[in-house]
Formats: sequence, structure tokens, C-alpha cells
Amino acid sequence: MPLNRNALIRYRTIDQCLQNRYRTWTLEDLMEACSQALYEYQGLEKGVSRRTVQSDLEMMRSSKLGYEAPIVVVDRKYYIYADKHFSITNIPLNAQDMQLLGEVAGLLQQFKGLNHFADLREMVSKLQDKIYTQQTSSLPVVDFEKNEHLLGLNYIETIRKAIVSKTTLCMTYQSFRARQSATFCFSPYLLKEYRNRWFVLGQSHQKRKPILTLALDRIHALQEDLHEAYRPNEILDLQTFYSDVIGVTKTPGQKNCEVVFWVAASNAPYVVTKPLHASQELLSKDSSGSVFRIRVIVNFELERELLGFGGKVKVLRPRMLRDRMKKNVQAALEHYQEDCSSRVIEQPSSQNELL
Repeated sequence: MPLNRNALIRYRTIDQCLQNRYRTWTLEDLMEACSQALYEYQGLEKGVSRRTVQSDLEMMRSSKLGYEAPIVVVDRKYYIYADKHFSITNIPLNAQDMQLLGEVAGLLQQFKGLNHFADLREMVSKLQDKIYTQQTSSLPVVDFEKNEHLLGLNYIETIRKAIVSKTTLCMTYQSFRARQSATFCFSPYLLKEYRNRWFVLGQSHQKRKPILTLALDRIHALQEDLHEAYRPNEILDLQTFYSDVIGVTKTPGQKNCEVVFWVAASNAPYVVTKPLHASQELLSKDSSGSVFRIRVIVNFELERELLGFGGKVKVLRPRMLRDRMKKNVQAALEHYQEDCSSRVIEQPSSQNELL
């Protein structure tokens, strides 16, 4: 059954509302949410009528769209999903959908080998695995890294929309080092993922630290601020800002430097096949190990990456990074030399508790 864009926006909005079980949803609440969504996405100022939302609820309950949503009314007033895990986005694909997706995957497959479409590779693999899983009713054969319990993922869409529409955000944020949260206005420019953790780069409207990279999992509250003027990006080249960075920690104007490090022969193949950075070069190699060079910003993520190799890596230069690495290794050694018996609260009662 064909759907127009407005109806689809309303269905998705109602679905998102009913998934939020931390508040109750009356018919009037759903009308307001749908009206706001249509204004944001379509620019429609005319509100959604009571009759329209009632028809939407019935359509979602029915099998016409394949949803069969378990929408029930509680206390003759509040709408909820009887199944708290239900979402119309989790509906299994029908045969027609599967055929169409198969054709799309086949089309995209043709672009995977082209450099300009390199970003399609993972998307095509995910799509093909989804199709295979649905068609064979079997377990996925490709397992991509994911963490569904990460905090802050619910803010991604709000931030994305704010970037596209150039809208200021009012944010309450607390870093791991801060004793209390702070609320401020923020103009977002770029969403970035690093090791399954999401960050947003943008400009704070406070003068002390204008350009910030903030972790989404440290955001306590977030909403649009239509009264505060958005500050467009006039400072950063977003396409190259992170090109000399491992991770996300960088301040505007910070200079990169040449980092040279030695890796033991037992670990060198891992560094060769998975370079630490795009600028990595092999300088020399012998029976003891290999020497590599990268040109990056010296930051926390770089140190953590190198420390992850333990005694299999040694920084040769710059001296500043070499000294910091040495200090970190010495601190770790001191921890292992301490008597840890006083720190153990409870010993596992069986081998299974160690797993």
C-alpha cells in the first residue's frame, strides 16, 4: 500500500512516542508530537487533527502496512504498546521487500570496488547479511561491532537535525573530570564516531572554550534553542580537521608532529596490516622488530593506542611523548608491585564466576 511522506512521518513519530515508556501519551499528546514533527520535516504549520491521529493508530494496528502494532488504551486515556519491545522499525521484511532489497544490494555491489564509493562497502555487507538472515531464517553470518547499551545514542538524531538546519542547541553536559554539570548554548558542526563512541564537534557560545568536542554519553539534557542565533562554522575545515588525529582529542591550531616508534617482531605484522594512522610508514625492519613513522597530533588516544601494545612497543621520538610513555609504564609497574590483597572485596567462589 503506497504511503505519502506525511503519513510516514506521523507513523514514525507515534512509534517513537509509544516506545518512550517514561511518560504517558494521550491522544492530544500524540497530535502535538505529530504536528511538531511535520513542522520540522515538512514545514507544515497546520496542526494534525484528532481524526487523523485516530486513523493513524487504527492503520498501525491493522495488517495493511504489515505493522500490526499492539497499541492499547490504558485507563481509557493513555496509549501504550502492550509489548514494550515493539517498534514498527523492527517488523520483519516481507517477500516483496526482500526482493527489492536484493536488487538494491546487487546494484550497490557494483560500486564496492570503486574508490569513490569505498564508504559503501560496510553498508552493502550489512544489507546483504540482513537479506540472507531474513531469507534463510538463520543467524547472521557477519557480526559488526556494536554496543546497544551506549548512553547518548538517543541524541544523535536531534544533533544531526540541528547540524542540517543550523539550529542552536541548549545542552547540559558534565565531563568525567567535572564535579557538576554545566548548561550552555552550542552550535553543532559534525558528528563523529570513534571506537563505537559518539562525539559532536561544535562551538560553545561561552567565550572561554569556543570549539569543543563533546561525548554524547556525557550529555544530561539536550533541546533546540530557537531564540539563540546559530553560529556558523567559519574556523574549521571539517573534511580535514581530524585527518592528523588518532581519536577525537584536538584543539584548533594544534600542530601535529612526527612520531617514530619501534614494534617487536611478534607484533609488527599487526601494525602493518592495521596501521595506527593513514600516514604510517615503515622505516626499517630487522629480526628484532620494525620501526614505523606517523605524523599525528600527540593526544590521549595516541598514548592509549601505544600503551595497548605493552612491552612490545617503544617510542623513539618525540622526546616529550617518549617521557610520557615511560612515566605511564612506570606507574603501571608500581601498581603491580603493590600488595593487592587489601583491594580484593570478594573472591570468586567458582571458576565460572571468572568467565
